[in-house]
Amino acid sequence: MIYLVRKKILNPLKRFFHDSRSIGITLLSCTIISLVISNMNPWKDTYRKLWSMGFDGTLAHSFHAGYFSFPNSLSLLINDGLISLFFFLAGMEIKRELIDGELASFKKAILPLAAALGGMLVPAILFFFFTYHTSYLKGWAIPTATDIAFALGIISLLGKRIPVGLKIFITALAIIDDLGAIIIIALFYGGAIHLLYLLGCIIIIVILLISNQRKMNWGWIQWLCGLILWYCMYHSGIHATVAGVIFAFLVPRSMLRKFELQLHIPVYFIIMPLFALANTAILLPETGIQNLISPLSIGIIAGLCIGKPIGICSACYLLVSKKIARLPNGVNWYNLIGASILAGIGFTMSIFISTLAFGSSLNTDSAKISVLFASLIAMVVGYLWLRGRASNNYL
Repeated sequence: MIYLVRKKILNPLKRFFHDSRSIGITLLSCTIISLVISNMNPWKDTYRKLWSMGFDGTLAHSFHAGYFSFPNSLSLLINDGLISLFFFLAGMEIKRELIDGELASFKKAILPLAAALGGMLVPAILFFFFTYHTSYLKGWAIPTATDIAFALGIISLLGKRIPVGLKIFITALAIIDDLGAIIIIALFYGGAIHLLYLLGCIIIIVILLISNQRKMNWGWIQWLCGLILWYCMYHSGIHATVAGVIFAFLVPRSMLRKFELQLHIPVYFIIMPLFALANTAILLPETGIQNLISPLSIGIIAGLCIGKPIGICSACYLLVSKKIARLPNGVNWYNLIGASILAGIGFTMSIFISTLAFGSSLNTDSAKISVLFASLIAMVVGYLWLRGRASNNYL
């Protein structure tokens, strides 16, 4: 009996959880489910209120007043609290790549670094072009993000058609992109700075640095410091999720891989699906396609679908033509264009920035719908592009 359970249930589940395609499939499934329920009678109103209503039954808000205050609804608990573990995991991946991986040297890092910067700058410029005369400018960072899970998931579907060098390149690019998004959130999407709580953050960081210097074993003391760091950051005026990244950079090098493996399943198959469900509980407008021709929507779609490929390819071409860098082994320009199209899959980070950018739920929902539409275009076009001639050495 135990053998059958292991063979028929546990082993397939283990393979699913560690398949790079599974994360994207899970998030996409949750998004579709959430959108369907949000627009289907008689559950749609109850479902949307489930995420947004405060725990005390009143309109949800994030309690930043008082010494013992926390997020006051499921969506705020996820977006301010649980998602910090996603940023913690992303921070550890960034740190590991900086120490031992594809970002460990200037020669390795320069091409994906330039590509990521170009892939953030050009979408922001395009968004500004379409919205400079409107009230939507605060959303300029929405089209600058790349969703690493979806991008790698689509590439995995193509199997051996895709050279290993391209997978490494898109991974490094997306990791740098995540770091850029984290910096943007910290600098531009916080609130008024509260110095007392910021001082608390600094004290916790110093304590953790001293414990690392003394080579103390990581245990409950460090994790308690991490919780206090999150709490202080939550009240400091800098978005609470930044605490996850700072905490990740304070994890000793020897513990990185262990914590990454421990957090992989709970983050990607519990927290991120909850994030997708909570943040895509959107009532689709009856106007349909008309909602996608507002300056806000056009700026987001143009930024992700046009700005990303142009920015990434232009930056790479400039460095390669000047002989500052070269394309990864086995990668041609056709491959690179396909990867840059897939970088237009914004999803997680773009949706998250949408929730921070606007006070109006109408603008937030419009931004999320535009992100979903643009990400779908990037997925389909990028997949078809790479599938079409991925195995040939054109360009």
